[in-house]
Amino acid sequence: MQSEIVKDIVILGGGTAGWMTAAALSRALNGKVALTVVESDEIGTIGVGEATIPSIVRFNALLELDENEFIRETQGTFKLGIEFVNWTSLGDRYMHGFGRFPPDIQLTSFEQVWQAMHQRGRARELAAYSITKRAAYAGRFMRPRLDLPDSPLANIAYAFHFDASLYARYLRRYAERRGVVRIEGKVEQVERHENGDLKALVLASGARVEGSFFVDCTGFRGRLIEDELHAGYDDWSHWLPCDRAVAVPSASTRPFTPYTRATAREAGWQWRIPLQHRTGNGHVYASRWISDDEAAATLLANLDGQALAEPRLLRFKPGVRKQAWVRNCVAIGLSGGFLEPLESTSIHLIQSGVSRLLNFFPATTPSEPDIDEFNRLHRREFDHVRDFIILHYHATQRDDAPLWRYTRAMSIPDSLLYKMTLYQSQGRLFSEADELFAQGSWAQVMQGQGLRPRGYNAIVDVVGADDIAAFMESIRTAIDACVERMPTHEEFIARNCKAPSIAS
Repeated sequence: MQSEIVKDIVILGGGTAGWMTAAALSRALNGKVALTVVESDEIGTIGVGEATIPSIVRFNALLELDENEFIRETQGTFKLGIEFVNWTSLGDRYMHGFGRFPPDIQLTSFEQVWQAMHQRGRARELAAYSITKRAAYAGRFMRPRLDLPDSPLANIAYAFHFDASLYARYLRRYAERRGVVRIEGKVEQVERHENGDLKALVLASGARVEGSFFVDCTGFRGRLIEDELHAGYDDWSHWLPCDRAVAVPSASTRPFTPYTRATAREAGWQWRIPLQHRTGNGHVYASRWISDDEAAATLLANLDGQALAEPRLLRFKPGVRKQAWVRNCVAIGLSGGFLEPLESTSIHLIQSGVSRLLNFFPATTPSEPDIDEFNRLHRREFDHVRDFIILHYHATQRDDAPLWRYTRAMSIPDSLLYKMTLYQSQGRLFSEADELFAQGSWAQVMQGQGLRPRGYNAIVDVVGADDIAAFMESIRTAIDACVERMPTHEEFIARNCKAPSIAS
């Protein structure tokens, strides 16, 4: 017998997660399912997830957003990568740039060819062969030229910096135009069916909001997935000891750098995210080694513009919900798990959660095998991202403070240990098809964090070293020529998507 899809969905919680979910479902379901968002203006949102990775471009394309309008409405800028400062040792810096490296050579990846040539002293640093990294440090930007497939300009990959609260408002307007209903109110009680499924939300006003399926976007608390359905939580604090953050906006400085900066501090790290109207800043730290007041003072002492507000404290527990889908409820965003925003994955994890929900869209009676597979994929993605973030902490030479001595010496997940061991042997990297971070990302961070292979893929020797060196030099000079012709990041914004001035 054919199952019917659910007829009405209630999303509890607004913010970035709630309105990304509402916008995507309203676009994909095309009015076939009633969508309601329940949120309260009295409940604040985290609102610090202002940096993204290139997958957000696909999300916006799914919604058929005008990208220039989106940038203007969210006071956005463009992002080509993340610069890491002081992570390997004090004074060191490197960039994890977006996009692909040049084509494979002799059946092996460019990264492994580069490794062989670099060990021979015949290749420059890896950044020289990435147009996004070269453009980022040059302060330049343009969208990829897909009409020039043989040019480095075709390999430009980018993401965005934007004001998360403005993004949520923008998506709310989008969703409401497509029939999504917003109800203001705080949940006082949750009604359940006899079989344990969620039935209705009872608000403080006395109103009842019934649904056949619920999406929990209530953040760390997990009002439905945890308070009601007891999904459980795996705490990863032993690998990721940072458990707090202070955030503060500061006055905008020029030029707008087309990259995020993550600067390692004594007991954590500081983010810097340039927007058109201000700069977003935050200090993520481990409270066992620094007080809240000291963390705030460190942040305020390292701003490059005047602070525009008092620092706001956030407490969190890194980890993942043991089950993101229980009965007729799915957790999206922070209610499904939290990983610190070191690699700007928070908004991506919202997006991928929504995508999985669409792929496993529930029938009136959800399929248990579907639920199990959804939960397996949710956990798998969090595991992959977790390992990538742990790598930054563990592969360090720093021993100047307790945090770094701890992370340098701690045991790590077997999955990460395997990747590091493989790389340190012959420079090999393999990514599974659905892994968020591809080989190029792992190579950049491993190299940036000071890992060095003992050898290289022997198949590289099939091609003469002189030929490879000439090819690599031609790539580098082509990239330099392309970057030189690109407009500055600020010029590109001024011509295409400059936001109206607003009060900071």
